[in-house]
Amino acid sequence: MTSLDEQGRPEPPLAAGEAATLLGFLDYQRATFTWKCSGLDAASLNVTAAASAMTLGGMLKHLAYVEDYWSSTSLLGIAPLAPWNAVDWDADPDWEWNSAAQDAPEKLRTLWQTSVSRSRIAINQAIDDGGLSQPAKRTWPDGRAPSLRWILVHLIEEYARHNGHADLIRESIDGLIGE
Repeated sequence: MTSLDEQGRPEPPLAAGEAATLLGFLDYQRATFTWKCSGLDAASLNVTAAASAMTLGGMLKHLAYVEDYWSSTSLLGIAPLAPWNAVDWDADPDWEWNSAAQDAPEKLRTLWQTSVSRSRIAINQAIDDGGLSQPAKRTWPDGRAPSLRWILVHLIEEYARHNGHADLIRESIDGLIGE
C-alpha cells in the first residue's frame, strides 16, 4: 500500500526492489511538481523569478517533452509524437519553453499529464520485457545507448532540479513553500 504525505504525494517505498524504488522516487518528484503547479492561472504560470526566464508553464511543457523524449523516442525508438514532431528544433532549440506562454493552463497540464501517462506505460512495459539493464533503442551519435536504469535516474534528476526552480517561482507567486 502506498503512503501519502501531507501534500498527497506518494512516499517512495522504504524497502523494495530496484525498479520499484526508482519508480517510487520518480512518482514522488512528479507529484511534487504537480503540487507546485496546482491551482495557478495563466498569469501565474508565466511568472519568472530573479534573472531567470523560466516559468512554471514552460516547465510543464518542457517536462512533457522530457517524458515523451526519454520514454518514447529514446527508450522505445518511436518517432517523436505530436506536438514535438511539428517543431523546427533548429530554428528554436528552446521551443517548449518559449511557446508555453501562448498555451492555456489546462492545455499545458493536459499535455504534461498525457506525456506522464504514456511514459508510465512505456517504462512499465520495458521493465516487464527486459528489466532495468536493457539499452534504449535509440542510440547516441557515438553509438552508445543509455540503459533503462540510466533513463529513470535521469528523469528523477530532471524533476528534482526543476522542482527546486518551481519552489522558488511558486513562493514568489503566493508564498507557498515546501520541500
